[in-house]
Amino acid sequence: MSQPASPPSSTGLQAVIGLEVHLHLNTRTKIFSAASTDYFGQEPNTFTDPLTLGLPGTLPTLNARAVDLAIMFGLALGCDVSGFTQFHRKNYFYPDAPKNYQLSQYDRPIARNGSVMVGGERIGITRAHLEDDAGKLMHPLYAPYSLLDLNRAGMPLIEMVTEPELRTPEQTREFLTLIRATAQSLGVSEANPEEGQMRCDVNVSVHVPGTPLGTKVEIKNLNSFRSVQRSLEYEIARQTRIVSAGGTVSQDTMGWDEGGQRTFVMRTKEGEADYRYFPDPDLPPLDITPVWIARIRAQMPELPAQKRERYLGAGLREQDADSVSMDVPLSRFLDAAMQTGPALDLQRLANWLLTDVTGWLGARELSLDASALTPAHLAALVGLVEDGTVSGKMAKELLPEVMEGADPAELVRERGLMVVTDVAAIEAAVDAALLANPAAVAQVRAGNLKAANALFGPVMKAMNGQAGPDVVRRVLNERLGL
Repeated sequence: MSQPASPPSSTGLQAVIGLEVHLHLNTRTKIFSAASTDYFGQEPNTFTDPLTLGLPGTLPTLNARAVDLAIMFGLALGCDVSGFTQFHRKNYFYPDAPKNYQLSQYDRPIARNGSVMVGGERIGITRAHLEDDAGKLMHPLYAPYSLLDLNRAGMPLIEMVTEPELRTPEQTREFLTLIRATAQSLGVSEANPEEGQMRCDVNVSVHVPGTPLGTKVEIKNLNSFRSVQRSLEYEIARQTRIVSAGGTVSQDTMGWDEGGQRTFVMRTKEGEADYRYFPDPDLPPLDITPVWIARIRAQMPELPAQKRERYLGAGLREQDADSVSMDVPLSRFLDAAMQTGPALDLQRLANWLLTDVTGWLGARELSLDASALTPAHLAALVGLVEDGTVSGKMAKELLPEVMEGADPAELVRERGLMVVTDVAAIEAAVDAALLANPAAVAQVRAGNLKAANALFGPVMKAMNGQAGPDVVRRVLNERLGL
C-alpha cells in the first residue's frame, strides 16, 4: 500500500489536489433515450436519435438502470444516497451540446458525503451525481475547421467530486486506481480510460500548510492515469516557481499537451452562476427510499478492500494481495483458477499469474482477456508442477502453448514429458555423472558443497530434463556422503 502523503517541499509549499472523475455507466441505452451505448469504434454520428440531436419537441426518459448503478457506486464510496435527488439544466452554448444545456444534478446529487481509504488516509467524497455526456469535437491538424461526433452525446455518466484532500501525484494515481477497481468490481463501468469510459479533471493549488488555500487551476480531460500524474507534477512545479518568486497564480482552465509534457491555458475559469442552473421541468425528482437502497445493497459484489482481506487470509503475500485486488481481470482469473483446482496453493498460483503470465502478455502488449489462456488450463499447469508430474522448467517451456489455448495435460501426455521417478534410472545417471566429473566430486568431498551443482546439470541432461529434481538431489547427496 502507499505511504502517507508527502510533507511540504523544501520551499515550504504543499500541493492541494481535488478530482472530478467521470465514468461511463454500463447500460445498454443512453441515459435519457433509447439510443444504443455501443458506439465505440463505429462511424461518427451513427448512434444518435432526436433527443441526442436536441430536436424540438423531444422529451427525456430516465434510464432506471443508470440510477441503480449510481446508487450502488455511491454506497461503495460510503456516501449517503437516501432521500430526494433531482436533475437540473446546466446551460451553456457549445457545438458538442446540441440541446444547449446538459442534464446534470445541482444541489440534490444522488450521492454525497462519502470517503475512501487510500494508503491509510481518508479521502473525502463530496458528491457523485448523474448527468449526460456531451459529444466529441475533433480538430484535424492544420485544418481550418473542426469535426463533431455526437455518438457519445447522451451517454450516462457519473461525475464524482472529491474533497481537496489529495497531496501528491502518486497518491492521486493510487486513488484513481482504487476508483477504477471499485467501478469494475461492481460492474458499474468498464472504466477504461483508453476508450473514454473514465476521464478526469484535476484541480490543484499550492500553499504553505496552515495558511489559506492557494488559487486553484483546473486541468481538463485527462484520459490516462499517467497523464494525470505527469500533468500534476508539471503544474505543481510551475505554481511553486510562481509563488516562490512572489507572483500570483491565475485561476485558469488548463489543457495537457501530451507531446510537450506541459500544461497550457485553454480559457478563464467559469463561475457557477454562468451556467444558470434550474430544475428540469421534464424530469420529476426521485425519492431514494430505504427499500430501494436495501435492494441495491443486496446486489453488491465484493469490493477491492474485501478482496484484499480475503487474499491475505488465504496466505497471499501483502504485495501480491494489493496487486491482484486492484486489478479486476486478474482477481477474477485467479478466483476462477482456484475454484477449478481448489487443492492448489494460492501463492504458487499467484506467482505464475503475476510473473510468468503477465510477463508473456506484456512482451506481446496483450491484455489477459485478449489471450486464449483459461483459468482451468493455468490451474492444470500449476497442478502438474505441484504433484510432480512435470518440473517447473518443463512447465515454463509449455506456457507459451498454454497461453495460446493448449491443454497442458494433453501436451504432457502427447510428448511423454512426465517426470521420471524411477530411482534405479536416476541412480545410474548420477553414477555416470560422478565418473565423468571427478574434479567436481573431489571439490565436494573437500568441503566445497556448491560444486555439487556442477553434477546436477549433467544428470538432468542425461534424463532429458525429466528426472524429479528432488530425487536427483537426494541420490547425489547419498553418493557424495552429504
